[in-house]
Amino acid sequence: MRRDEKTVFDAAPEAVTTTVDRGRFPDAVTPWEDPVWRAEALAWVTEGLAAHGLAETGPRAVRLRPWSVLVRLTVAGPAPVWFKAVPPAAAFEAGLTEALARWVPARVPAPLAVAAARGWTLTPDGGPVLSEVLDGRPGSPDPRYWEEPLRQYAAMQRELTPYAEAIEALGVPAARPRDLPALFDRLVAGNAALSREDRVTLEALRPRVADWCEELASSGVADSLDHADLHEKQLFAPVSGRYAFFDWGDALVGHPFCSLLVPARAARERCGPEVLPRLRDAYLEPWTGGGVTAAGLRRAVSLAWRLAALGRAASWGRMFPVPPGGPAVAGDAEGAYWLRELAAAPPL
Repeated sequence: MRRDEKTVFDAAPEAVTTTVDRGRFPDAVTPWEDPVWRAEALAWVTEGLAAHGLAETGPRAVRLRPWSVLVRLTVAGPAPVWFKAVPPAAAFEAGLTEALARWVPARVPAPLAVAAARGWTLTPDGGPVLSEVLDGRPGSPDPRYWEEPLRQYAAMQRELTPYAEAIEALGVPAARPRDLPALFDRLVAGNAALSREDRVTLEALRPRVADWCEELASSGVADSLDHADLHEKQLFAPVSGRYAFFDWGDALVGHPFCSLLVPARAARERCGPEVLPRLRDAYLEPWTGGGVTAAGLRRAVSLAWRLAALGRAASWGRMFPVPPGGPAVAGDAEGAYWLRELAAAPPL
């Protein structure tokens, strides 16, 4: 099947038309191609829908990527339901999604069904995502558009600090500040896309990385959940001023301020670098009053901005693993990009 090819698969009670989108990865092999896996997944979906009095009533839209199978299911009513399956490297996402709905129910959509061991989730639609809201407005976006989402996201992270160990126990990878020097070493050693010049630069940077990690570990801010890929398509914005966060396949347990990197870069791209201090201060509002000075919080943001590149590189490595001695793959190129970013001075 190629991108946007329409196919028909058997599904009780009748055949359902399915559109498949493979994006930039037309040759990627996913579990969807396995008829046994597909039948089991769709049977699970049918059972999960039935438990909520729902059933499929129309076409499916399947989005296949190396890191997920995502199926938009048409059901009775105005909104669809979504089935997601992730590979073993991100299988923790299903259990984490279920746990977050218990721990911070006002901040995340609650799943309809979860098969944690298989990495499967069935979730209701959460309405428009932030990018859709922004793209639907005339003119340039308000430079403040990320401020309230970041306040709410930071408040959620602070609520989750008591659960850091429990989150890690779900299989979410640990990337605490004192873990990062060893992670740096593994990423550099295992990345086939780095040039000789890259390796010389990174080797010279290694002592400074260790110092930054130690300083961040001593910043006085407790470890928490780091989404690690919080861009404008990863949060619902159905009602003005209210947001819900989702898609935790890149998540880490580490310094929470590392989460600021991705949304701040997105805002900078839309609105220019002058928005960054305001976004930083909005994000830091929920962290005040914890015994850390405003200057200390801002310093921690600067350190976390730089070190968050390691989490991004690690995520690409998990989703595109390379056997020892194997050739470079897509994940290596992305990982190399983020490793090079360590040498760039943070803009905050």
